[in-house]
Amino acid sequence: MTDQQTDRALPHIVVFTGAGISAESGLQTFRDADGIWQQYAIEEVATPKGWEKDPAKVLEFYNQRRQQVRQARPNAAHFALAELADYYRVSIITQNIDDLHERAGSKNVLHLHGEIMKSRSTKDPTLLYDLGDKDIVLGDRCELGSQLRPHVVWFYEDVPAFEEAVDITRQADLFVVIGTLLAVYPAASLLEYVPRGVQKHVVAPQLEGVPPDIIWHRSKAAEKVPELVRLWISKGIH
Repeated sequence: MTDQQTDRALPHIVVFTGAGISAESGLQTFRDADGIWQQYAIEEVATPKGWEKDPAKVLEFYNQRRQQVRQARPNAAHFALAELADYYRVSIITQNIDDLHERAGSKNVLHLHGEIMKSRSTKDPTLLYDLGDKDIVLGDRCELGSQLRPHVVWFYEDVPAFEEAVDITRQADLFVVIGTLLAVYPAASLLEYVPRGVQKHVVAPQLEGVPPDIIWHRSKAAEKVPELVRLWISKGIH
């Protein structure tokens, strides 16, 4: 039996993460009372129209976010999820554009809203480039000659990875939500695609409306996720 066949024979844990897990690594959230959207106008820095009007301003905004990501470090929740993949088939679906899951060791990560550590062509969105320690400035171009932009999903843009996220969710044997208020759509609607009878856990200090069929752990991710991971490793997920 191949490693891939062995992996697929394992129970499948699908983990859906939001800004709260990254906030515990020091990254400022977007929607909280002291979040980024209280300091910047969304229309100016996170929409196609904002990009068309002032691309230099948009690039500088995301260059600042990228510098913050580089300075942040994965926390105990990120590392616990990476460890969980040694015992189960684990798929992480994240709303976060940082790379903290990957830096903690997780390999199967789907970014719904893009990845800030990558740039992409404005002419062909399939042309992606790892930025490494670089930022994006006006004049940085792809091989087709078009200006590079951040590889993130802006407001009023489609979420191209959503259908893949739905497919993954439909295969869950356990569904875990970490660090999100379940307020951003379409991402929050993933709960609707969890198979009937599959247990759903949410780890978050607060929720905007608690779904009736979840197990809510009213706690911070770095505190509760390692505890849950130890329990699932030692006693199983059912």
